Amino acid sequence: MKGLFFLLFFLSAISLKASSILIPMDAETQVNHLKAYGITYFALEQKLEVRWLLNYRGGSFLISDNEQLRRECKIRGVSFEIISDAKTGEILEEISSPSRNMETVVLEKAPKIAVYSPQGNKPWDDAVTMALTYAEIPYETIYDEAVLNDALVLYDWLHLHHEDFTGQYGKFYRAFRTTPWYIKDKEEAEALAAKLGYDKVSKEKLAVALKIKEYVVGGGFMFAMCSATDSFDIALAAEGTDIAEPMFDGDPSEPGYQSKLDYSRTFAFTDFILERSPMIYEFSSIDMTASRQINQESDYFTLMDFSAKWDIVPTMLTQNHTRLVKGFMGQTTAYNPDNIKANVLVMGENKLNGEARYIHGIKGKGFFTFYGGHDPEDYQHRVGDPKTELELHPTSPGYRLILNNVLFPAAKKKKQKT
Repeated sequence: MKGLFFLLFFLSAISLKASSILIPMDAETQVNHLKAYGITYFALEQKLEVRWLLNYRGGSFLISDNEQLRRECKIRGVSFEIISDAKTGEILEEISSPSRNMETVVLEKAPKIAVYSPQGNKPWDDAVTMALTYAEIPYETIYDEAVLNDALVLYDWLHLHHEDFTGQYGKFYRAFRTTPWYIKDKEEAEALAAKLGYDKVSKEKLAVALKIKEYVVGGGFMFAMCSATDSFDIALAAEGTDIAEPMFDGDPSEPGYQSKLDYSRTFAFTDFILERSPMIYEFSSIDMTASRQINQESDYFTLMDFSAKWDIVPTMLTQNHTRLVKGFMGQTTAYNPDNIKANVLVMGENKLNGEARYIHGIKGKGFFTFYGGHDPEDYQHRVGDPKTELELHPTSPGYRLILNNVLFPAAKKKKQKT
């Protein structure tokens, strides 16, 4: 009986000391960075206490100890450490030191996520849906009809699939206009526009873009990649002006439409020149795909360093286990700095090419992040290419940037210091 008493006392003492679970996010310790975000989301769903330790071991997560959470970490293959109250105190004290570029951010709730994507799109058509699915973070798919019916108010975070908001069907005309999928997509887009009361797809897409803008201005979080970024801003700038040629909308574009663009309506971009030719696979001067002078082996971009204590938002969005991220291409690969508004923050850049890859800004009460390229682990994704298997890339730095944005709305709001 005495032995049993001491065993129970010993186990009780261990339980009291092991009060937190640390999910390390450094390169040396964590074996599955992407699923670690899913574990953190799971902890928020379970109403556990969650802290994001900015710049501490790659942006680690500190979560109140829970047997179910330990079990989920083991099932999902996520590295974790059980630490005592004393060790937790040491970590938080180190982070709070004015001499350390670190900060603790409390995550309050599991954000409700919407992916703007047409019905029938496969999950592997889009890097964000792949990331969410692999990390086991739940999301709902919505499209034009739901957006126009004000469904966005139900969500904390919105991702824009690789959409063309200008009504030019992705500028795929030259290469794919005779293919069955292009013809079918065009017919379906026209039918949807008519159903919703619009005589042109471009007008219907503009209405959707304006609803999304309203959502962000009201306090929403929007994340977009590839062509959804520049085509969104182009549609806003061209409100009330016909920029589409007859093969897209049945009538000629408006004479002198370039001079009629209103850049004050856009989120991120300004002073851009539209690509007039329907035979060129490009929207405007915003994208730098055609002018890139770099090969795949040396194509990397650098994440900027920010003050964790003063610039909390960009610090959250750039958390990673490396500052150097492998580049990747898309219809919109990278952004021309000359076309980025002065109040938009560049968080990742390729200095060799003089291009921005990852940018962030504030619009009204909300936030937006634009990320150039199609798939962080598929360098030059083409139509019909096989899907990326994220099981082969569980520590992908490029995909981590996407998942930083997913958790961003969960952060407890602090007063801005600047």
